[in-house]
Amino acid sequence: MRVPGDKSISHRALILGALATGRTTIRGLAPGGDCGSTRACLAALGVGISDTAAPDGTVCHVEGLGLGGLVPPAAPLDAGNSGTTARFLMGVLAGHRFTATLTGDASLSRRPMRRVADPLGLMGARIDTTGGCLPATVAGRPLRGIAYETPVPSAQVKSAVLLAGLHAEGVTVVTESRQTRDHTERTLAAFGADISVEPLRVSVAGGRPLTAADITVPGDPSSAAFWAAAAAGIPGGSVVIEGVGVNPSRTAFLGVLERMGARVDVRLIDGAGAEPIGALTVKQASLRPVVIEPFEVPGLIDELPALAALATHGGALSVTGAGELRVKESDRISALVAGLRGLGADVEESIDGFRVSGARRLAGGVADAAGDHRLAMAFAIAALGARSDSRILGAEAVAVSYPGFFEMLERLCA
Repeated sequence: MRVPGDKSISHRALILGALATGRTTIRGLAPGGDCGSTRACLAALGVGISDTAAPDGTVCHVEGLGLGGLVPPAAPLDAGNSGTTARFLMGVLAGHRFTATLTGDASLSRRPMRRVADPLGLMGARIDTTGGCLPATVAGRPLRGIAYETPVPSAQVKSAVLLAGLHAEGVTVVTESRQTRDHTERTLAAFGADISVEPLRVSVAGGRPLTAADITVPGDPSSAAFWAAAAAGIPGGSVVIEGVGVNPSRTAFLGVLERMGARVDVRLIDGAGAEPIGALTVKQASLRPVVIEPFEVPGLIDELPALAALATHGGALSVTGAGELRVKESDRISALVAGLRGLGADVEESIDGFRVSGARRLAGGVADAAGDHRLAMAFAIAALGARSDSRILGAEAVAVSYPGFFEMLERLCA
């Protein structure tokens, strides 16, 4: 099987294509609502984006306007449910000499934006938030490079500051306490940015024009994690996921699967591009208890719901240091615990994590996804092991990242 294109890489390719000179071609663009929000916002900022059909799928073309070339939008920019869209565009807009307002849906409007607004303010931008959240108005100003240490490991914060740094005078440096996904660094290099990458430190020089690029987006490993969890948990389960991204900053969940007892094989298919692409094979085995420590969480933040679902099939999973889950599309700790309990799981909630025991088989029941795409998928994978039918409320949220998830689930379980 294959999974949709990586959402994280797709956002970056669209935005950097808009800031480059020339036509950028993107193959494998993620189809979900989040990337649709980025695309719509860029179009409102004057960027031409079109699609053409190709034998291997739709190809997206972005007509770049160059650094500082975006035009004032006629209305507020709606980021929908996408925190990546909102935070990245705050960084981009900070370097443009006009004022724009970013809005989002009810869920996004509760998520923290000051963590991005504060460093952008240090660079010279003026950003007015609503109690630290959206709506946020960005008044672009001449920017200066800064050296910034992220207080919380966050690829979105790092990326927003680097995107602003492209428009700044001098060099912008971001230092992290723990490694986060490095898609921005890789994509910036593909577009010709003057970038330097060291362990836990990345810098970009402002004012260097970007050049259009041909980008191939691999399959999304965070989506693949749900199928890997299903194969690892179901007796006799086995799945081969082809064309998926195997960037080392995104594959920590594979190591956890192995620790839990699953048999995992990774085969590199293409390592020549900006992002390595491979094939994952995951097979079921006897599951064991695993503890995830705080230092591991930044590399697993999007895969924790899938791993929790796997733990309901056997073994146990204990997670601490994951308070960041409380400010995702939902309070992912409380909503995850409530939903798994609704299916009959033995699960406990803590301030910054949770514990799931798979000592007893799920009975089945009702789980509320709380409008969160990853929880809807996690509850579906957990429910595969239940004694009776289960119902997932708000399951339509999967359209944010994986519109065909339930059709694929039906196919795999046929």
